[in-house]
Amino acid sequence: MAKSRGWRKILRALALGCGTIALLFGALVVWVGIDIYRATQPVELSDHHPFRSAAKKQRYLANYDARAETWPVVSETRMVDTSWGATFVRISGPSDGPPLVLLPGANATLLMWEPNIEALAEDYRVYAVDNIFDFGRSVYTRNLETPDDFVIWFDELLDALGLEKTHLAGLSYGGWIASEYALAYPERIDKLVLMAPAATVLQFSTDFIKKGILCVIPHKYFIKSMLYWAMADAAVGTEENRRIVEEAADNAWIGIRCFKPKQMVAPRILSDEQLRSLAPPTLFLVGENEVIYSGSGADAVKRLNSVAPQIVTELIPDCGHDLTLVQANLVNRLVLEFLEPVPDGTSD
Repeated sequence: MAKSRGWRKILRALALGCGTIALLFGALVVWVGIDIYRATQPVELSDHHPFRSAAKKQRYLANYDARAETWPVVSETRMVDTSWGATFVRISGPSDGPPLVLLPGANATLLMWEPNIEALAEDYRVYAVDNIFDFGRSVYTRNLETPDDFVIWFDELLDALGLEKTHLAGLSYGGWIASEYALAYPERIDKLVLMAPAATVLQFSTDFIKKGILCVIPHKYFIKSMLYWAMADAAVGTEENRRIVEEAADNAWIGIRCFKPKQMVAPRILSDEQLRSLAPPTLFLVGENEVIYSGSGADAVKRLNSVAPQIVTELIPDCGHDLTLVQANLVNRLVLEFLEPVPDGTSD
């Protein structure tokens, strides 16, 4: 009889535990579902838009501004109006230097270019951008729903900045946006630099998709796990590299907690014909340990060399999606060598 009562207690405890887990899971589903629903709704403008509340806005911008204090070169900032909203741009480098626009990755901001800006801004007028439909200081007023929306936004941004033609570089999601723009308006791009662009060349890896889905769960652990996985070489690198990875994780987590949810535009893979038709001289950089693709960094290079041999490719050693951080000096050198005009002063 005593054994029977013991088993009943165990069964009741298991039932209670399973019930608690079910309730927690149900609450999570409701929480995620509400955010997904909100992400598909028309934009509701307010004094604190695009943040969840005035307090969230204050928290995020205070963190952003504190991080911006480490920007290593003299700069000025502008809020640039477009029909999609105001775009925040940090401008560095000589006023008479050739223009170079930098687009950051998803859930990042222009501050991710901190390891690169000093070298790039020595001779170039560098316009580092907070993407319009992402974290940062840019404020969207309409949802972006297609690749063409990003193309129109960026074209309006160049017009507003007075840049008839520019060099353009982007990392990850920013690299994908850059590729889409270069296809649509090749005449406005002097040279194009794609750094491990999201999709574009290869499908996303299964691990990348799985980790991205887990990031929907509202806990910093999953965000940090994703960042430390994608930036594994930096995470075990120098103290400065580890600091930047930790800041990237903090920025992504604070952004998720502070910004209204939005449904991002899925980057697409370019066809062989589209890659061959990239008219501006193009440099593709990817780390040998890249993890976001279904294949390796070497596989991405192999595809480009096969279908679009006009694209210059470089496989960067000892790094993955953190190539601009772990191999900042090498990446900076390769970019600057590529952007350098030919002796007669014209582009390649």
